[in-house]
Amino acid sequence: MKLFHILSILITLSAVFSFINYRFLKLPTSIGLMLIAMLASLALLLLGPLSFGLKEDVAVLLASVVFDETLLHGMLSLLLFAGALHVNLDDLAKQRWVITILATAGVLSATFMIGYMAYWVFGLLGIEVQLIYCLLFGALIAPTDPIAVLGILKQAGAPESLEAKISGESLFNDGVAVVLFLLLLQVAMGEGDVTVLSTVSFFAKEVIGGVIFGLGIGALAYWMLKQVDDYTVEVLITLAITMGGYALAEWLHISAPIAIVVAGLLVGNHGRSFAMSDKTREHLDNFWVLVDEVLNAVLFVLIGMEVLVLSYQQAYLWAGLLMIPLILLARLVAVWGSVSIMRHYREFSPMAVSILTWGGLRGGISVALALSLPHGEVRNILLTVTYIVVAFSIIVQGLTIGPLVKYASRKN
Repeated sequence: MKLFHILSILITLSAVFSFINYRFLKLPTSIGLMLIAMLASLALLLLGPLSFGLKEDVAVLLASVVFDETLLHGMLSLLLFAGALHVNLDDLAKQRWVITILATAGVLSATFMIGYMAYWVFGLLGIEVQLIYCLLFGALIAPTDPIAVLGILKQAGAPESLEAKISGESLFNDGVAVVLFLLLLQVAMGEGDVTVLSTVSFFAKEVIGGVIFGLGIGALAYWMLKQVDDYTVEVLITLAITMGGYALAEWLHISAPIAIVVAGLLVGNHGRSFAMSDKTREHLDNFWVLVDEVLNAVLFVLIGMEVLVLSYQQAYLWAGLLMIPLILLARLVAVWGSVSIMRHYREFSPMAVSILTWGGLRGGISVALALSLPHGEVRNILLTVTYIVVAFSIIVQGLTIGPLVKYASRKN
């Protein structure tokens, strides 16, 4: 299928589903689009031969898109930059230690807790999955998704300090989790000798390299933006830094997501404040808001449509349902541990742990990582379980985090 035809279909579906959601469901856009796409896909599955070939056509479309490649090596750069562009660096700096602990120790501890609990659940249900693949599942499901989180928080009305914690963690922990996922995948595939020294070296290169590279391209963008006063040129500069910087970071084998987040924070704060006129700032903001909204719409439609590629064996479905509370438990332990450490140095609101736990949404990145696993039965198992967890996270947690935040605000 040609690229133009794929884009045409996805944009058209996103527009139609957005209209239905706006007029009738009135849910948050990302949740509404995913839910409609899921229901439409399930209807095609139930209709079977009565779908008049539409089910097969949608399957061809999904195969042409290649979800993991499209998100991890395409859309993610633009979505991360758009998200980081409007995060206040001062608010982020105030929460830097909380965010750092949650995005590192929190992700690592959650990965191993989830991995071992998944190994136990699979064994209980008679599903054969090696421990290393359970740990891979832990790595791909442990991080909160910035794409899912930022969209929901905009409408939840969370306090600035809490929003900074959740959004800051979600922007950085996916980069850490992807690095951990790649390391565990090397072990699973038997590629190279993985030692403590090689592990530390791998993390240092990916994470620290990503931060340094992000600062470098962010500084370059800032310098270029200061030299011109033409919003079309300045929008192009931000696009080039985002897409070109992401591609170059991948080529250098450093964390591209972390690099783009750092660059986006630098451009979004110092760049917008000191290197742009009011007119340019307005046009730049409008452009990136539009990019963010359109790509989010397409992404959540794609997530909903992935229902068609799942394996519906009863044991896999039960495994997914059982993992939901266990993953929330692992998130609770990781958050509680991080907050307990930081309580000695700063105050937290009484419901901070509850909100950080429930607000840790999983999204497209987890699905994309599951789809990037080698083809086989283990991939089918982990993809089905991942999808069930992500669907619950976006629909149930996404719809209830707003009321929880408002309740906490009244209580405080």
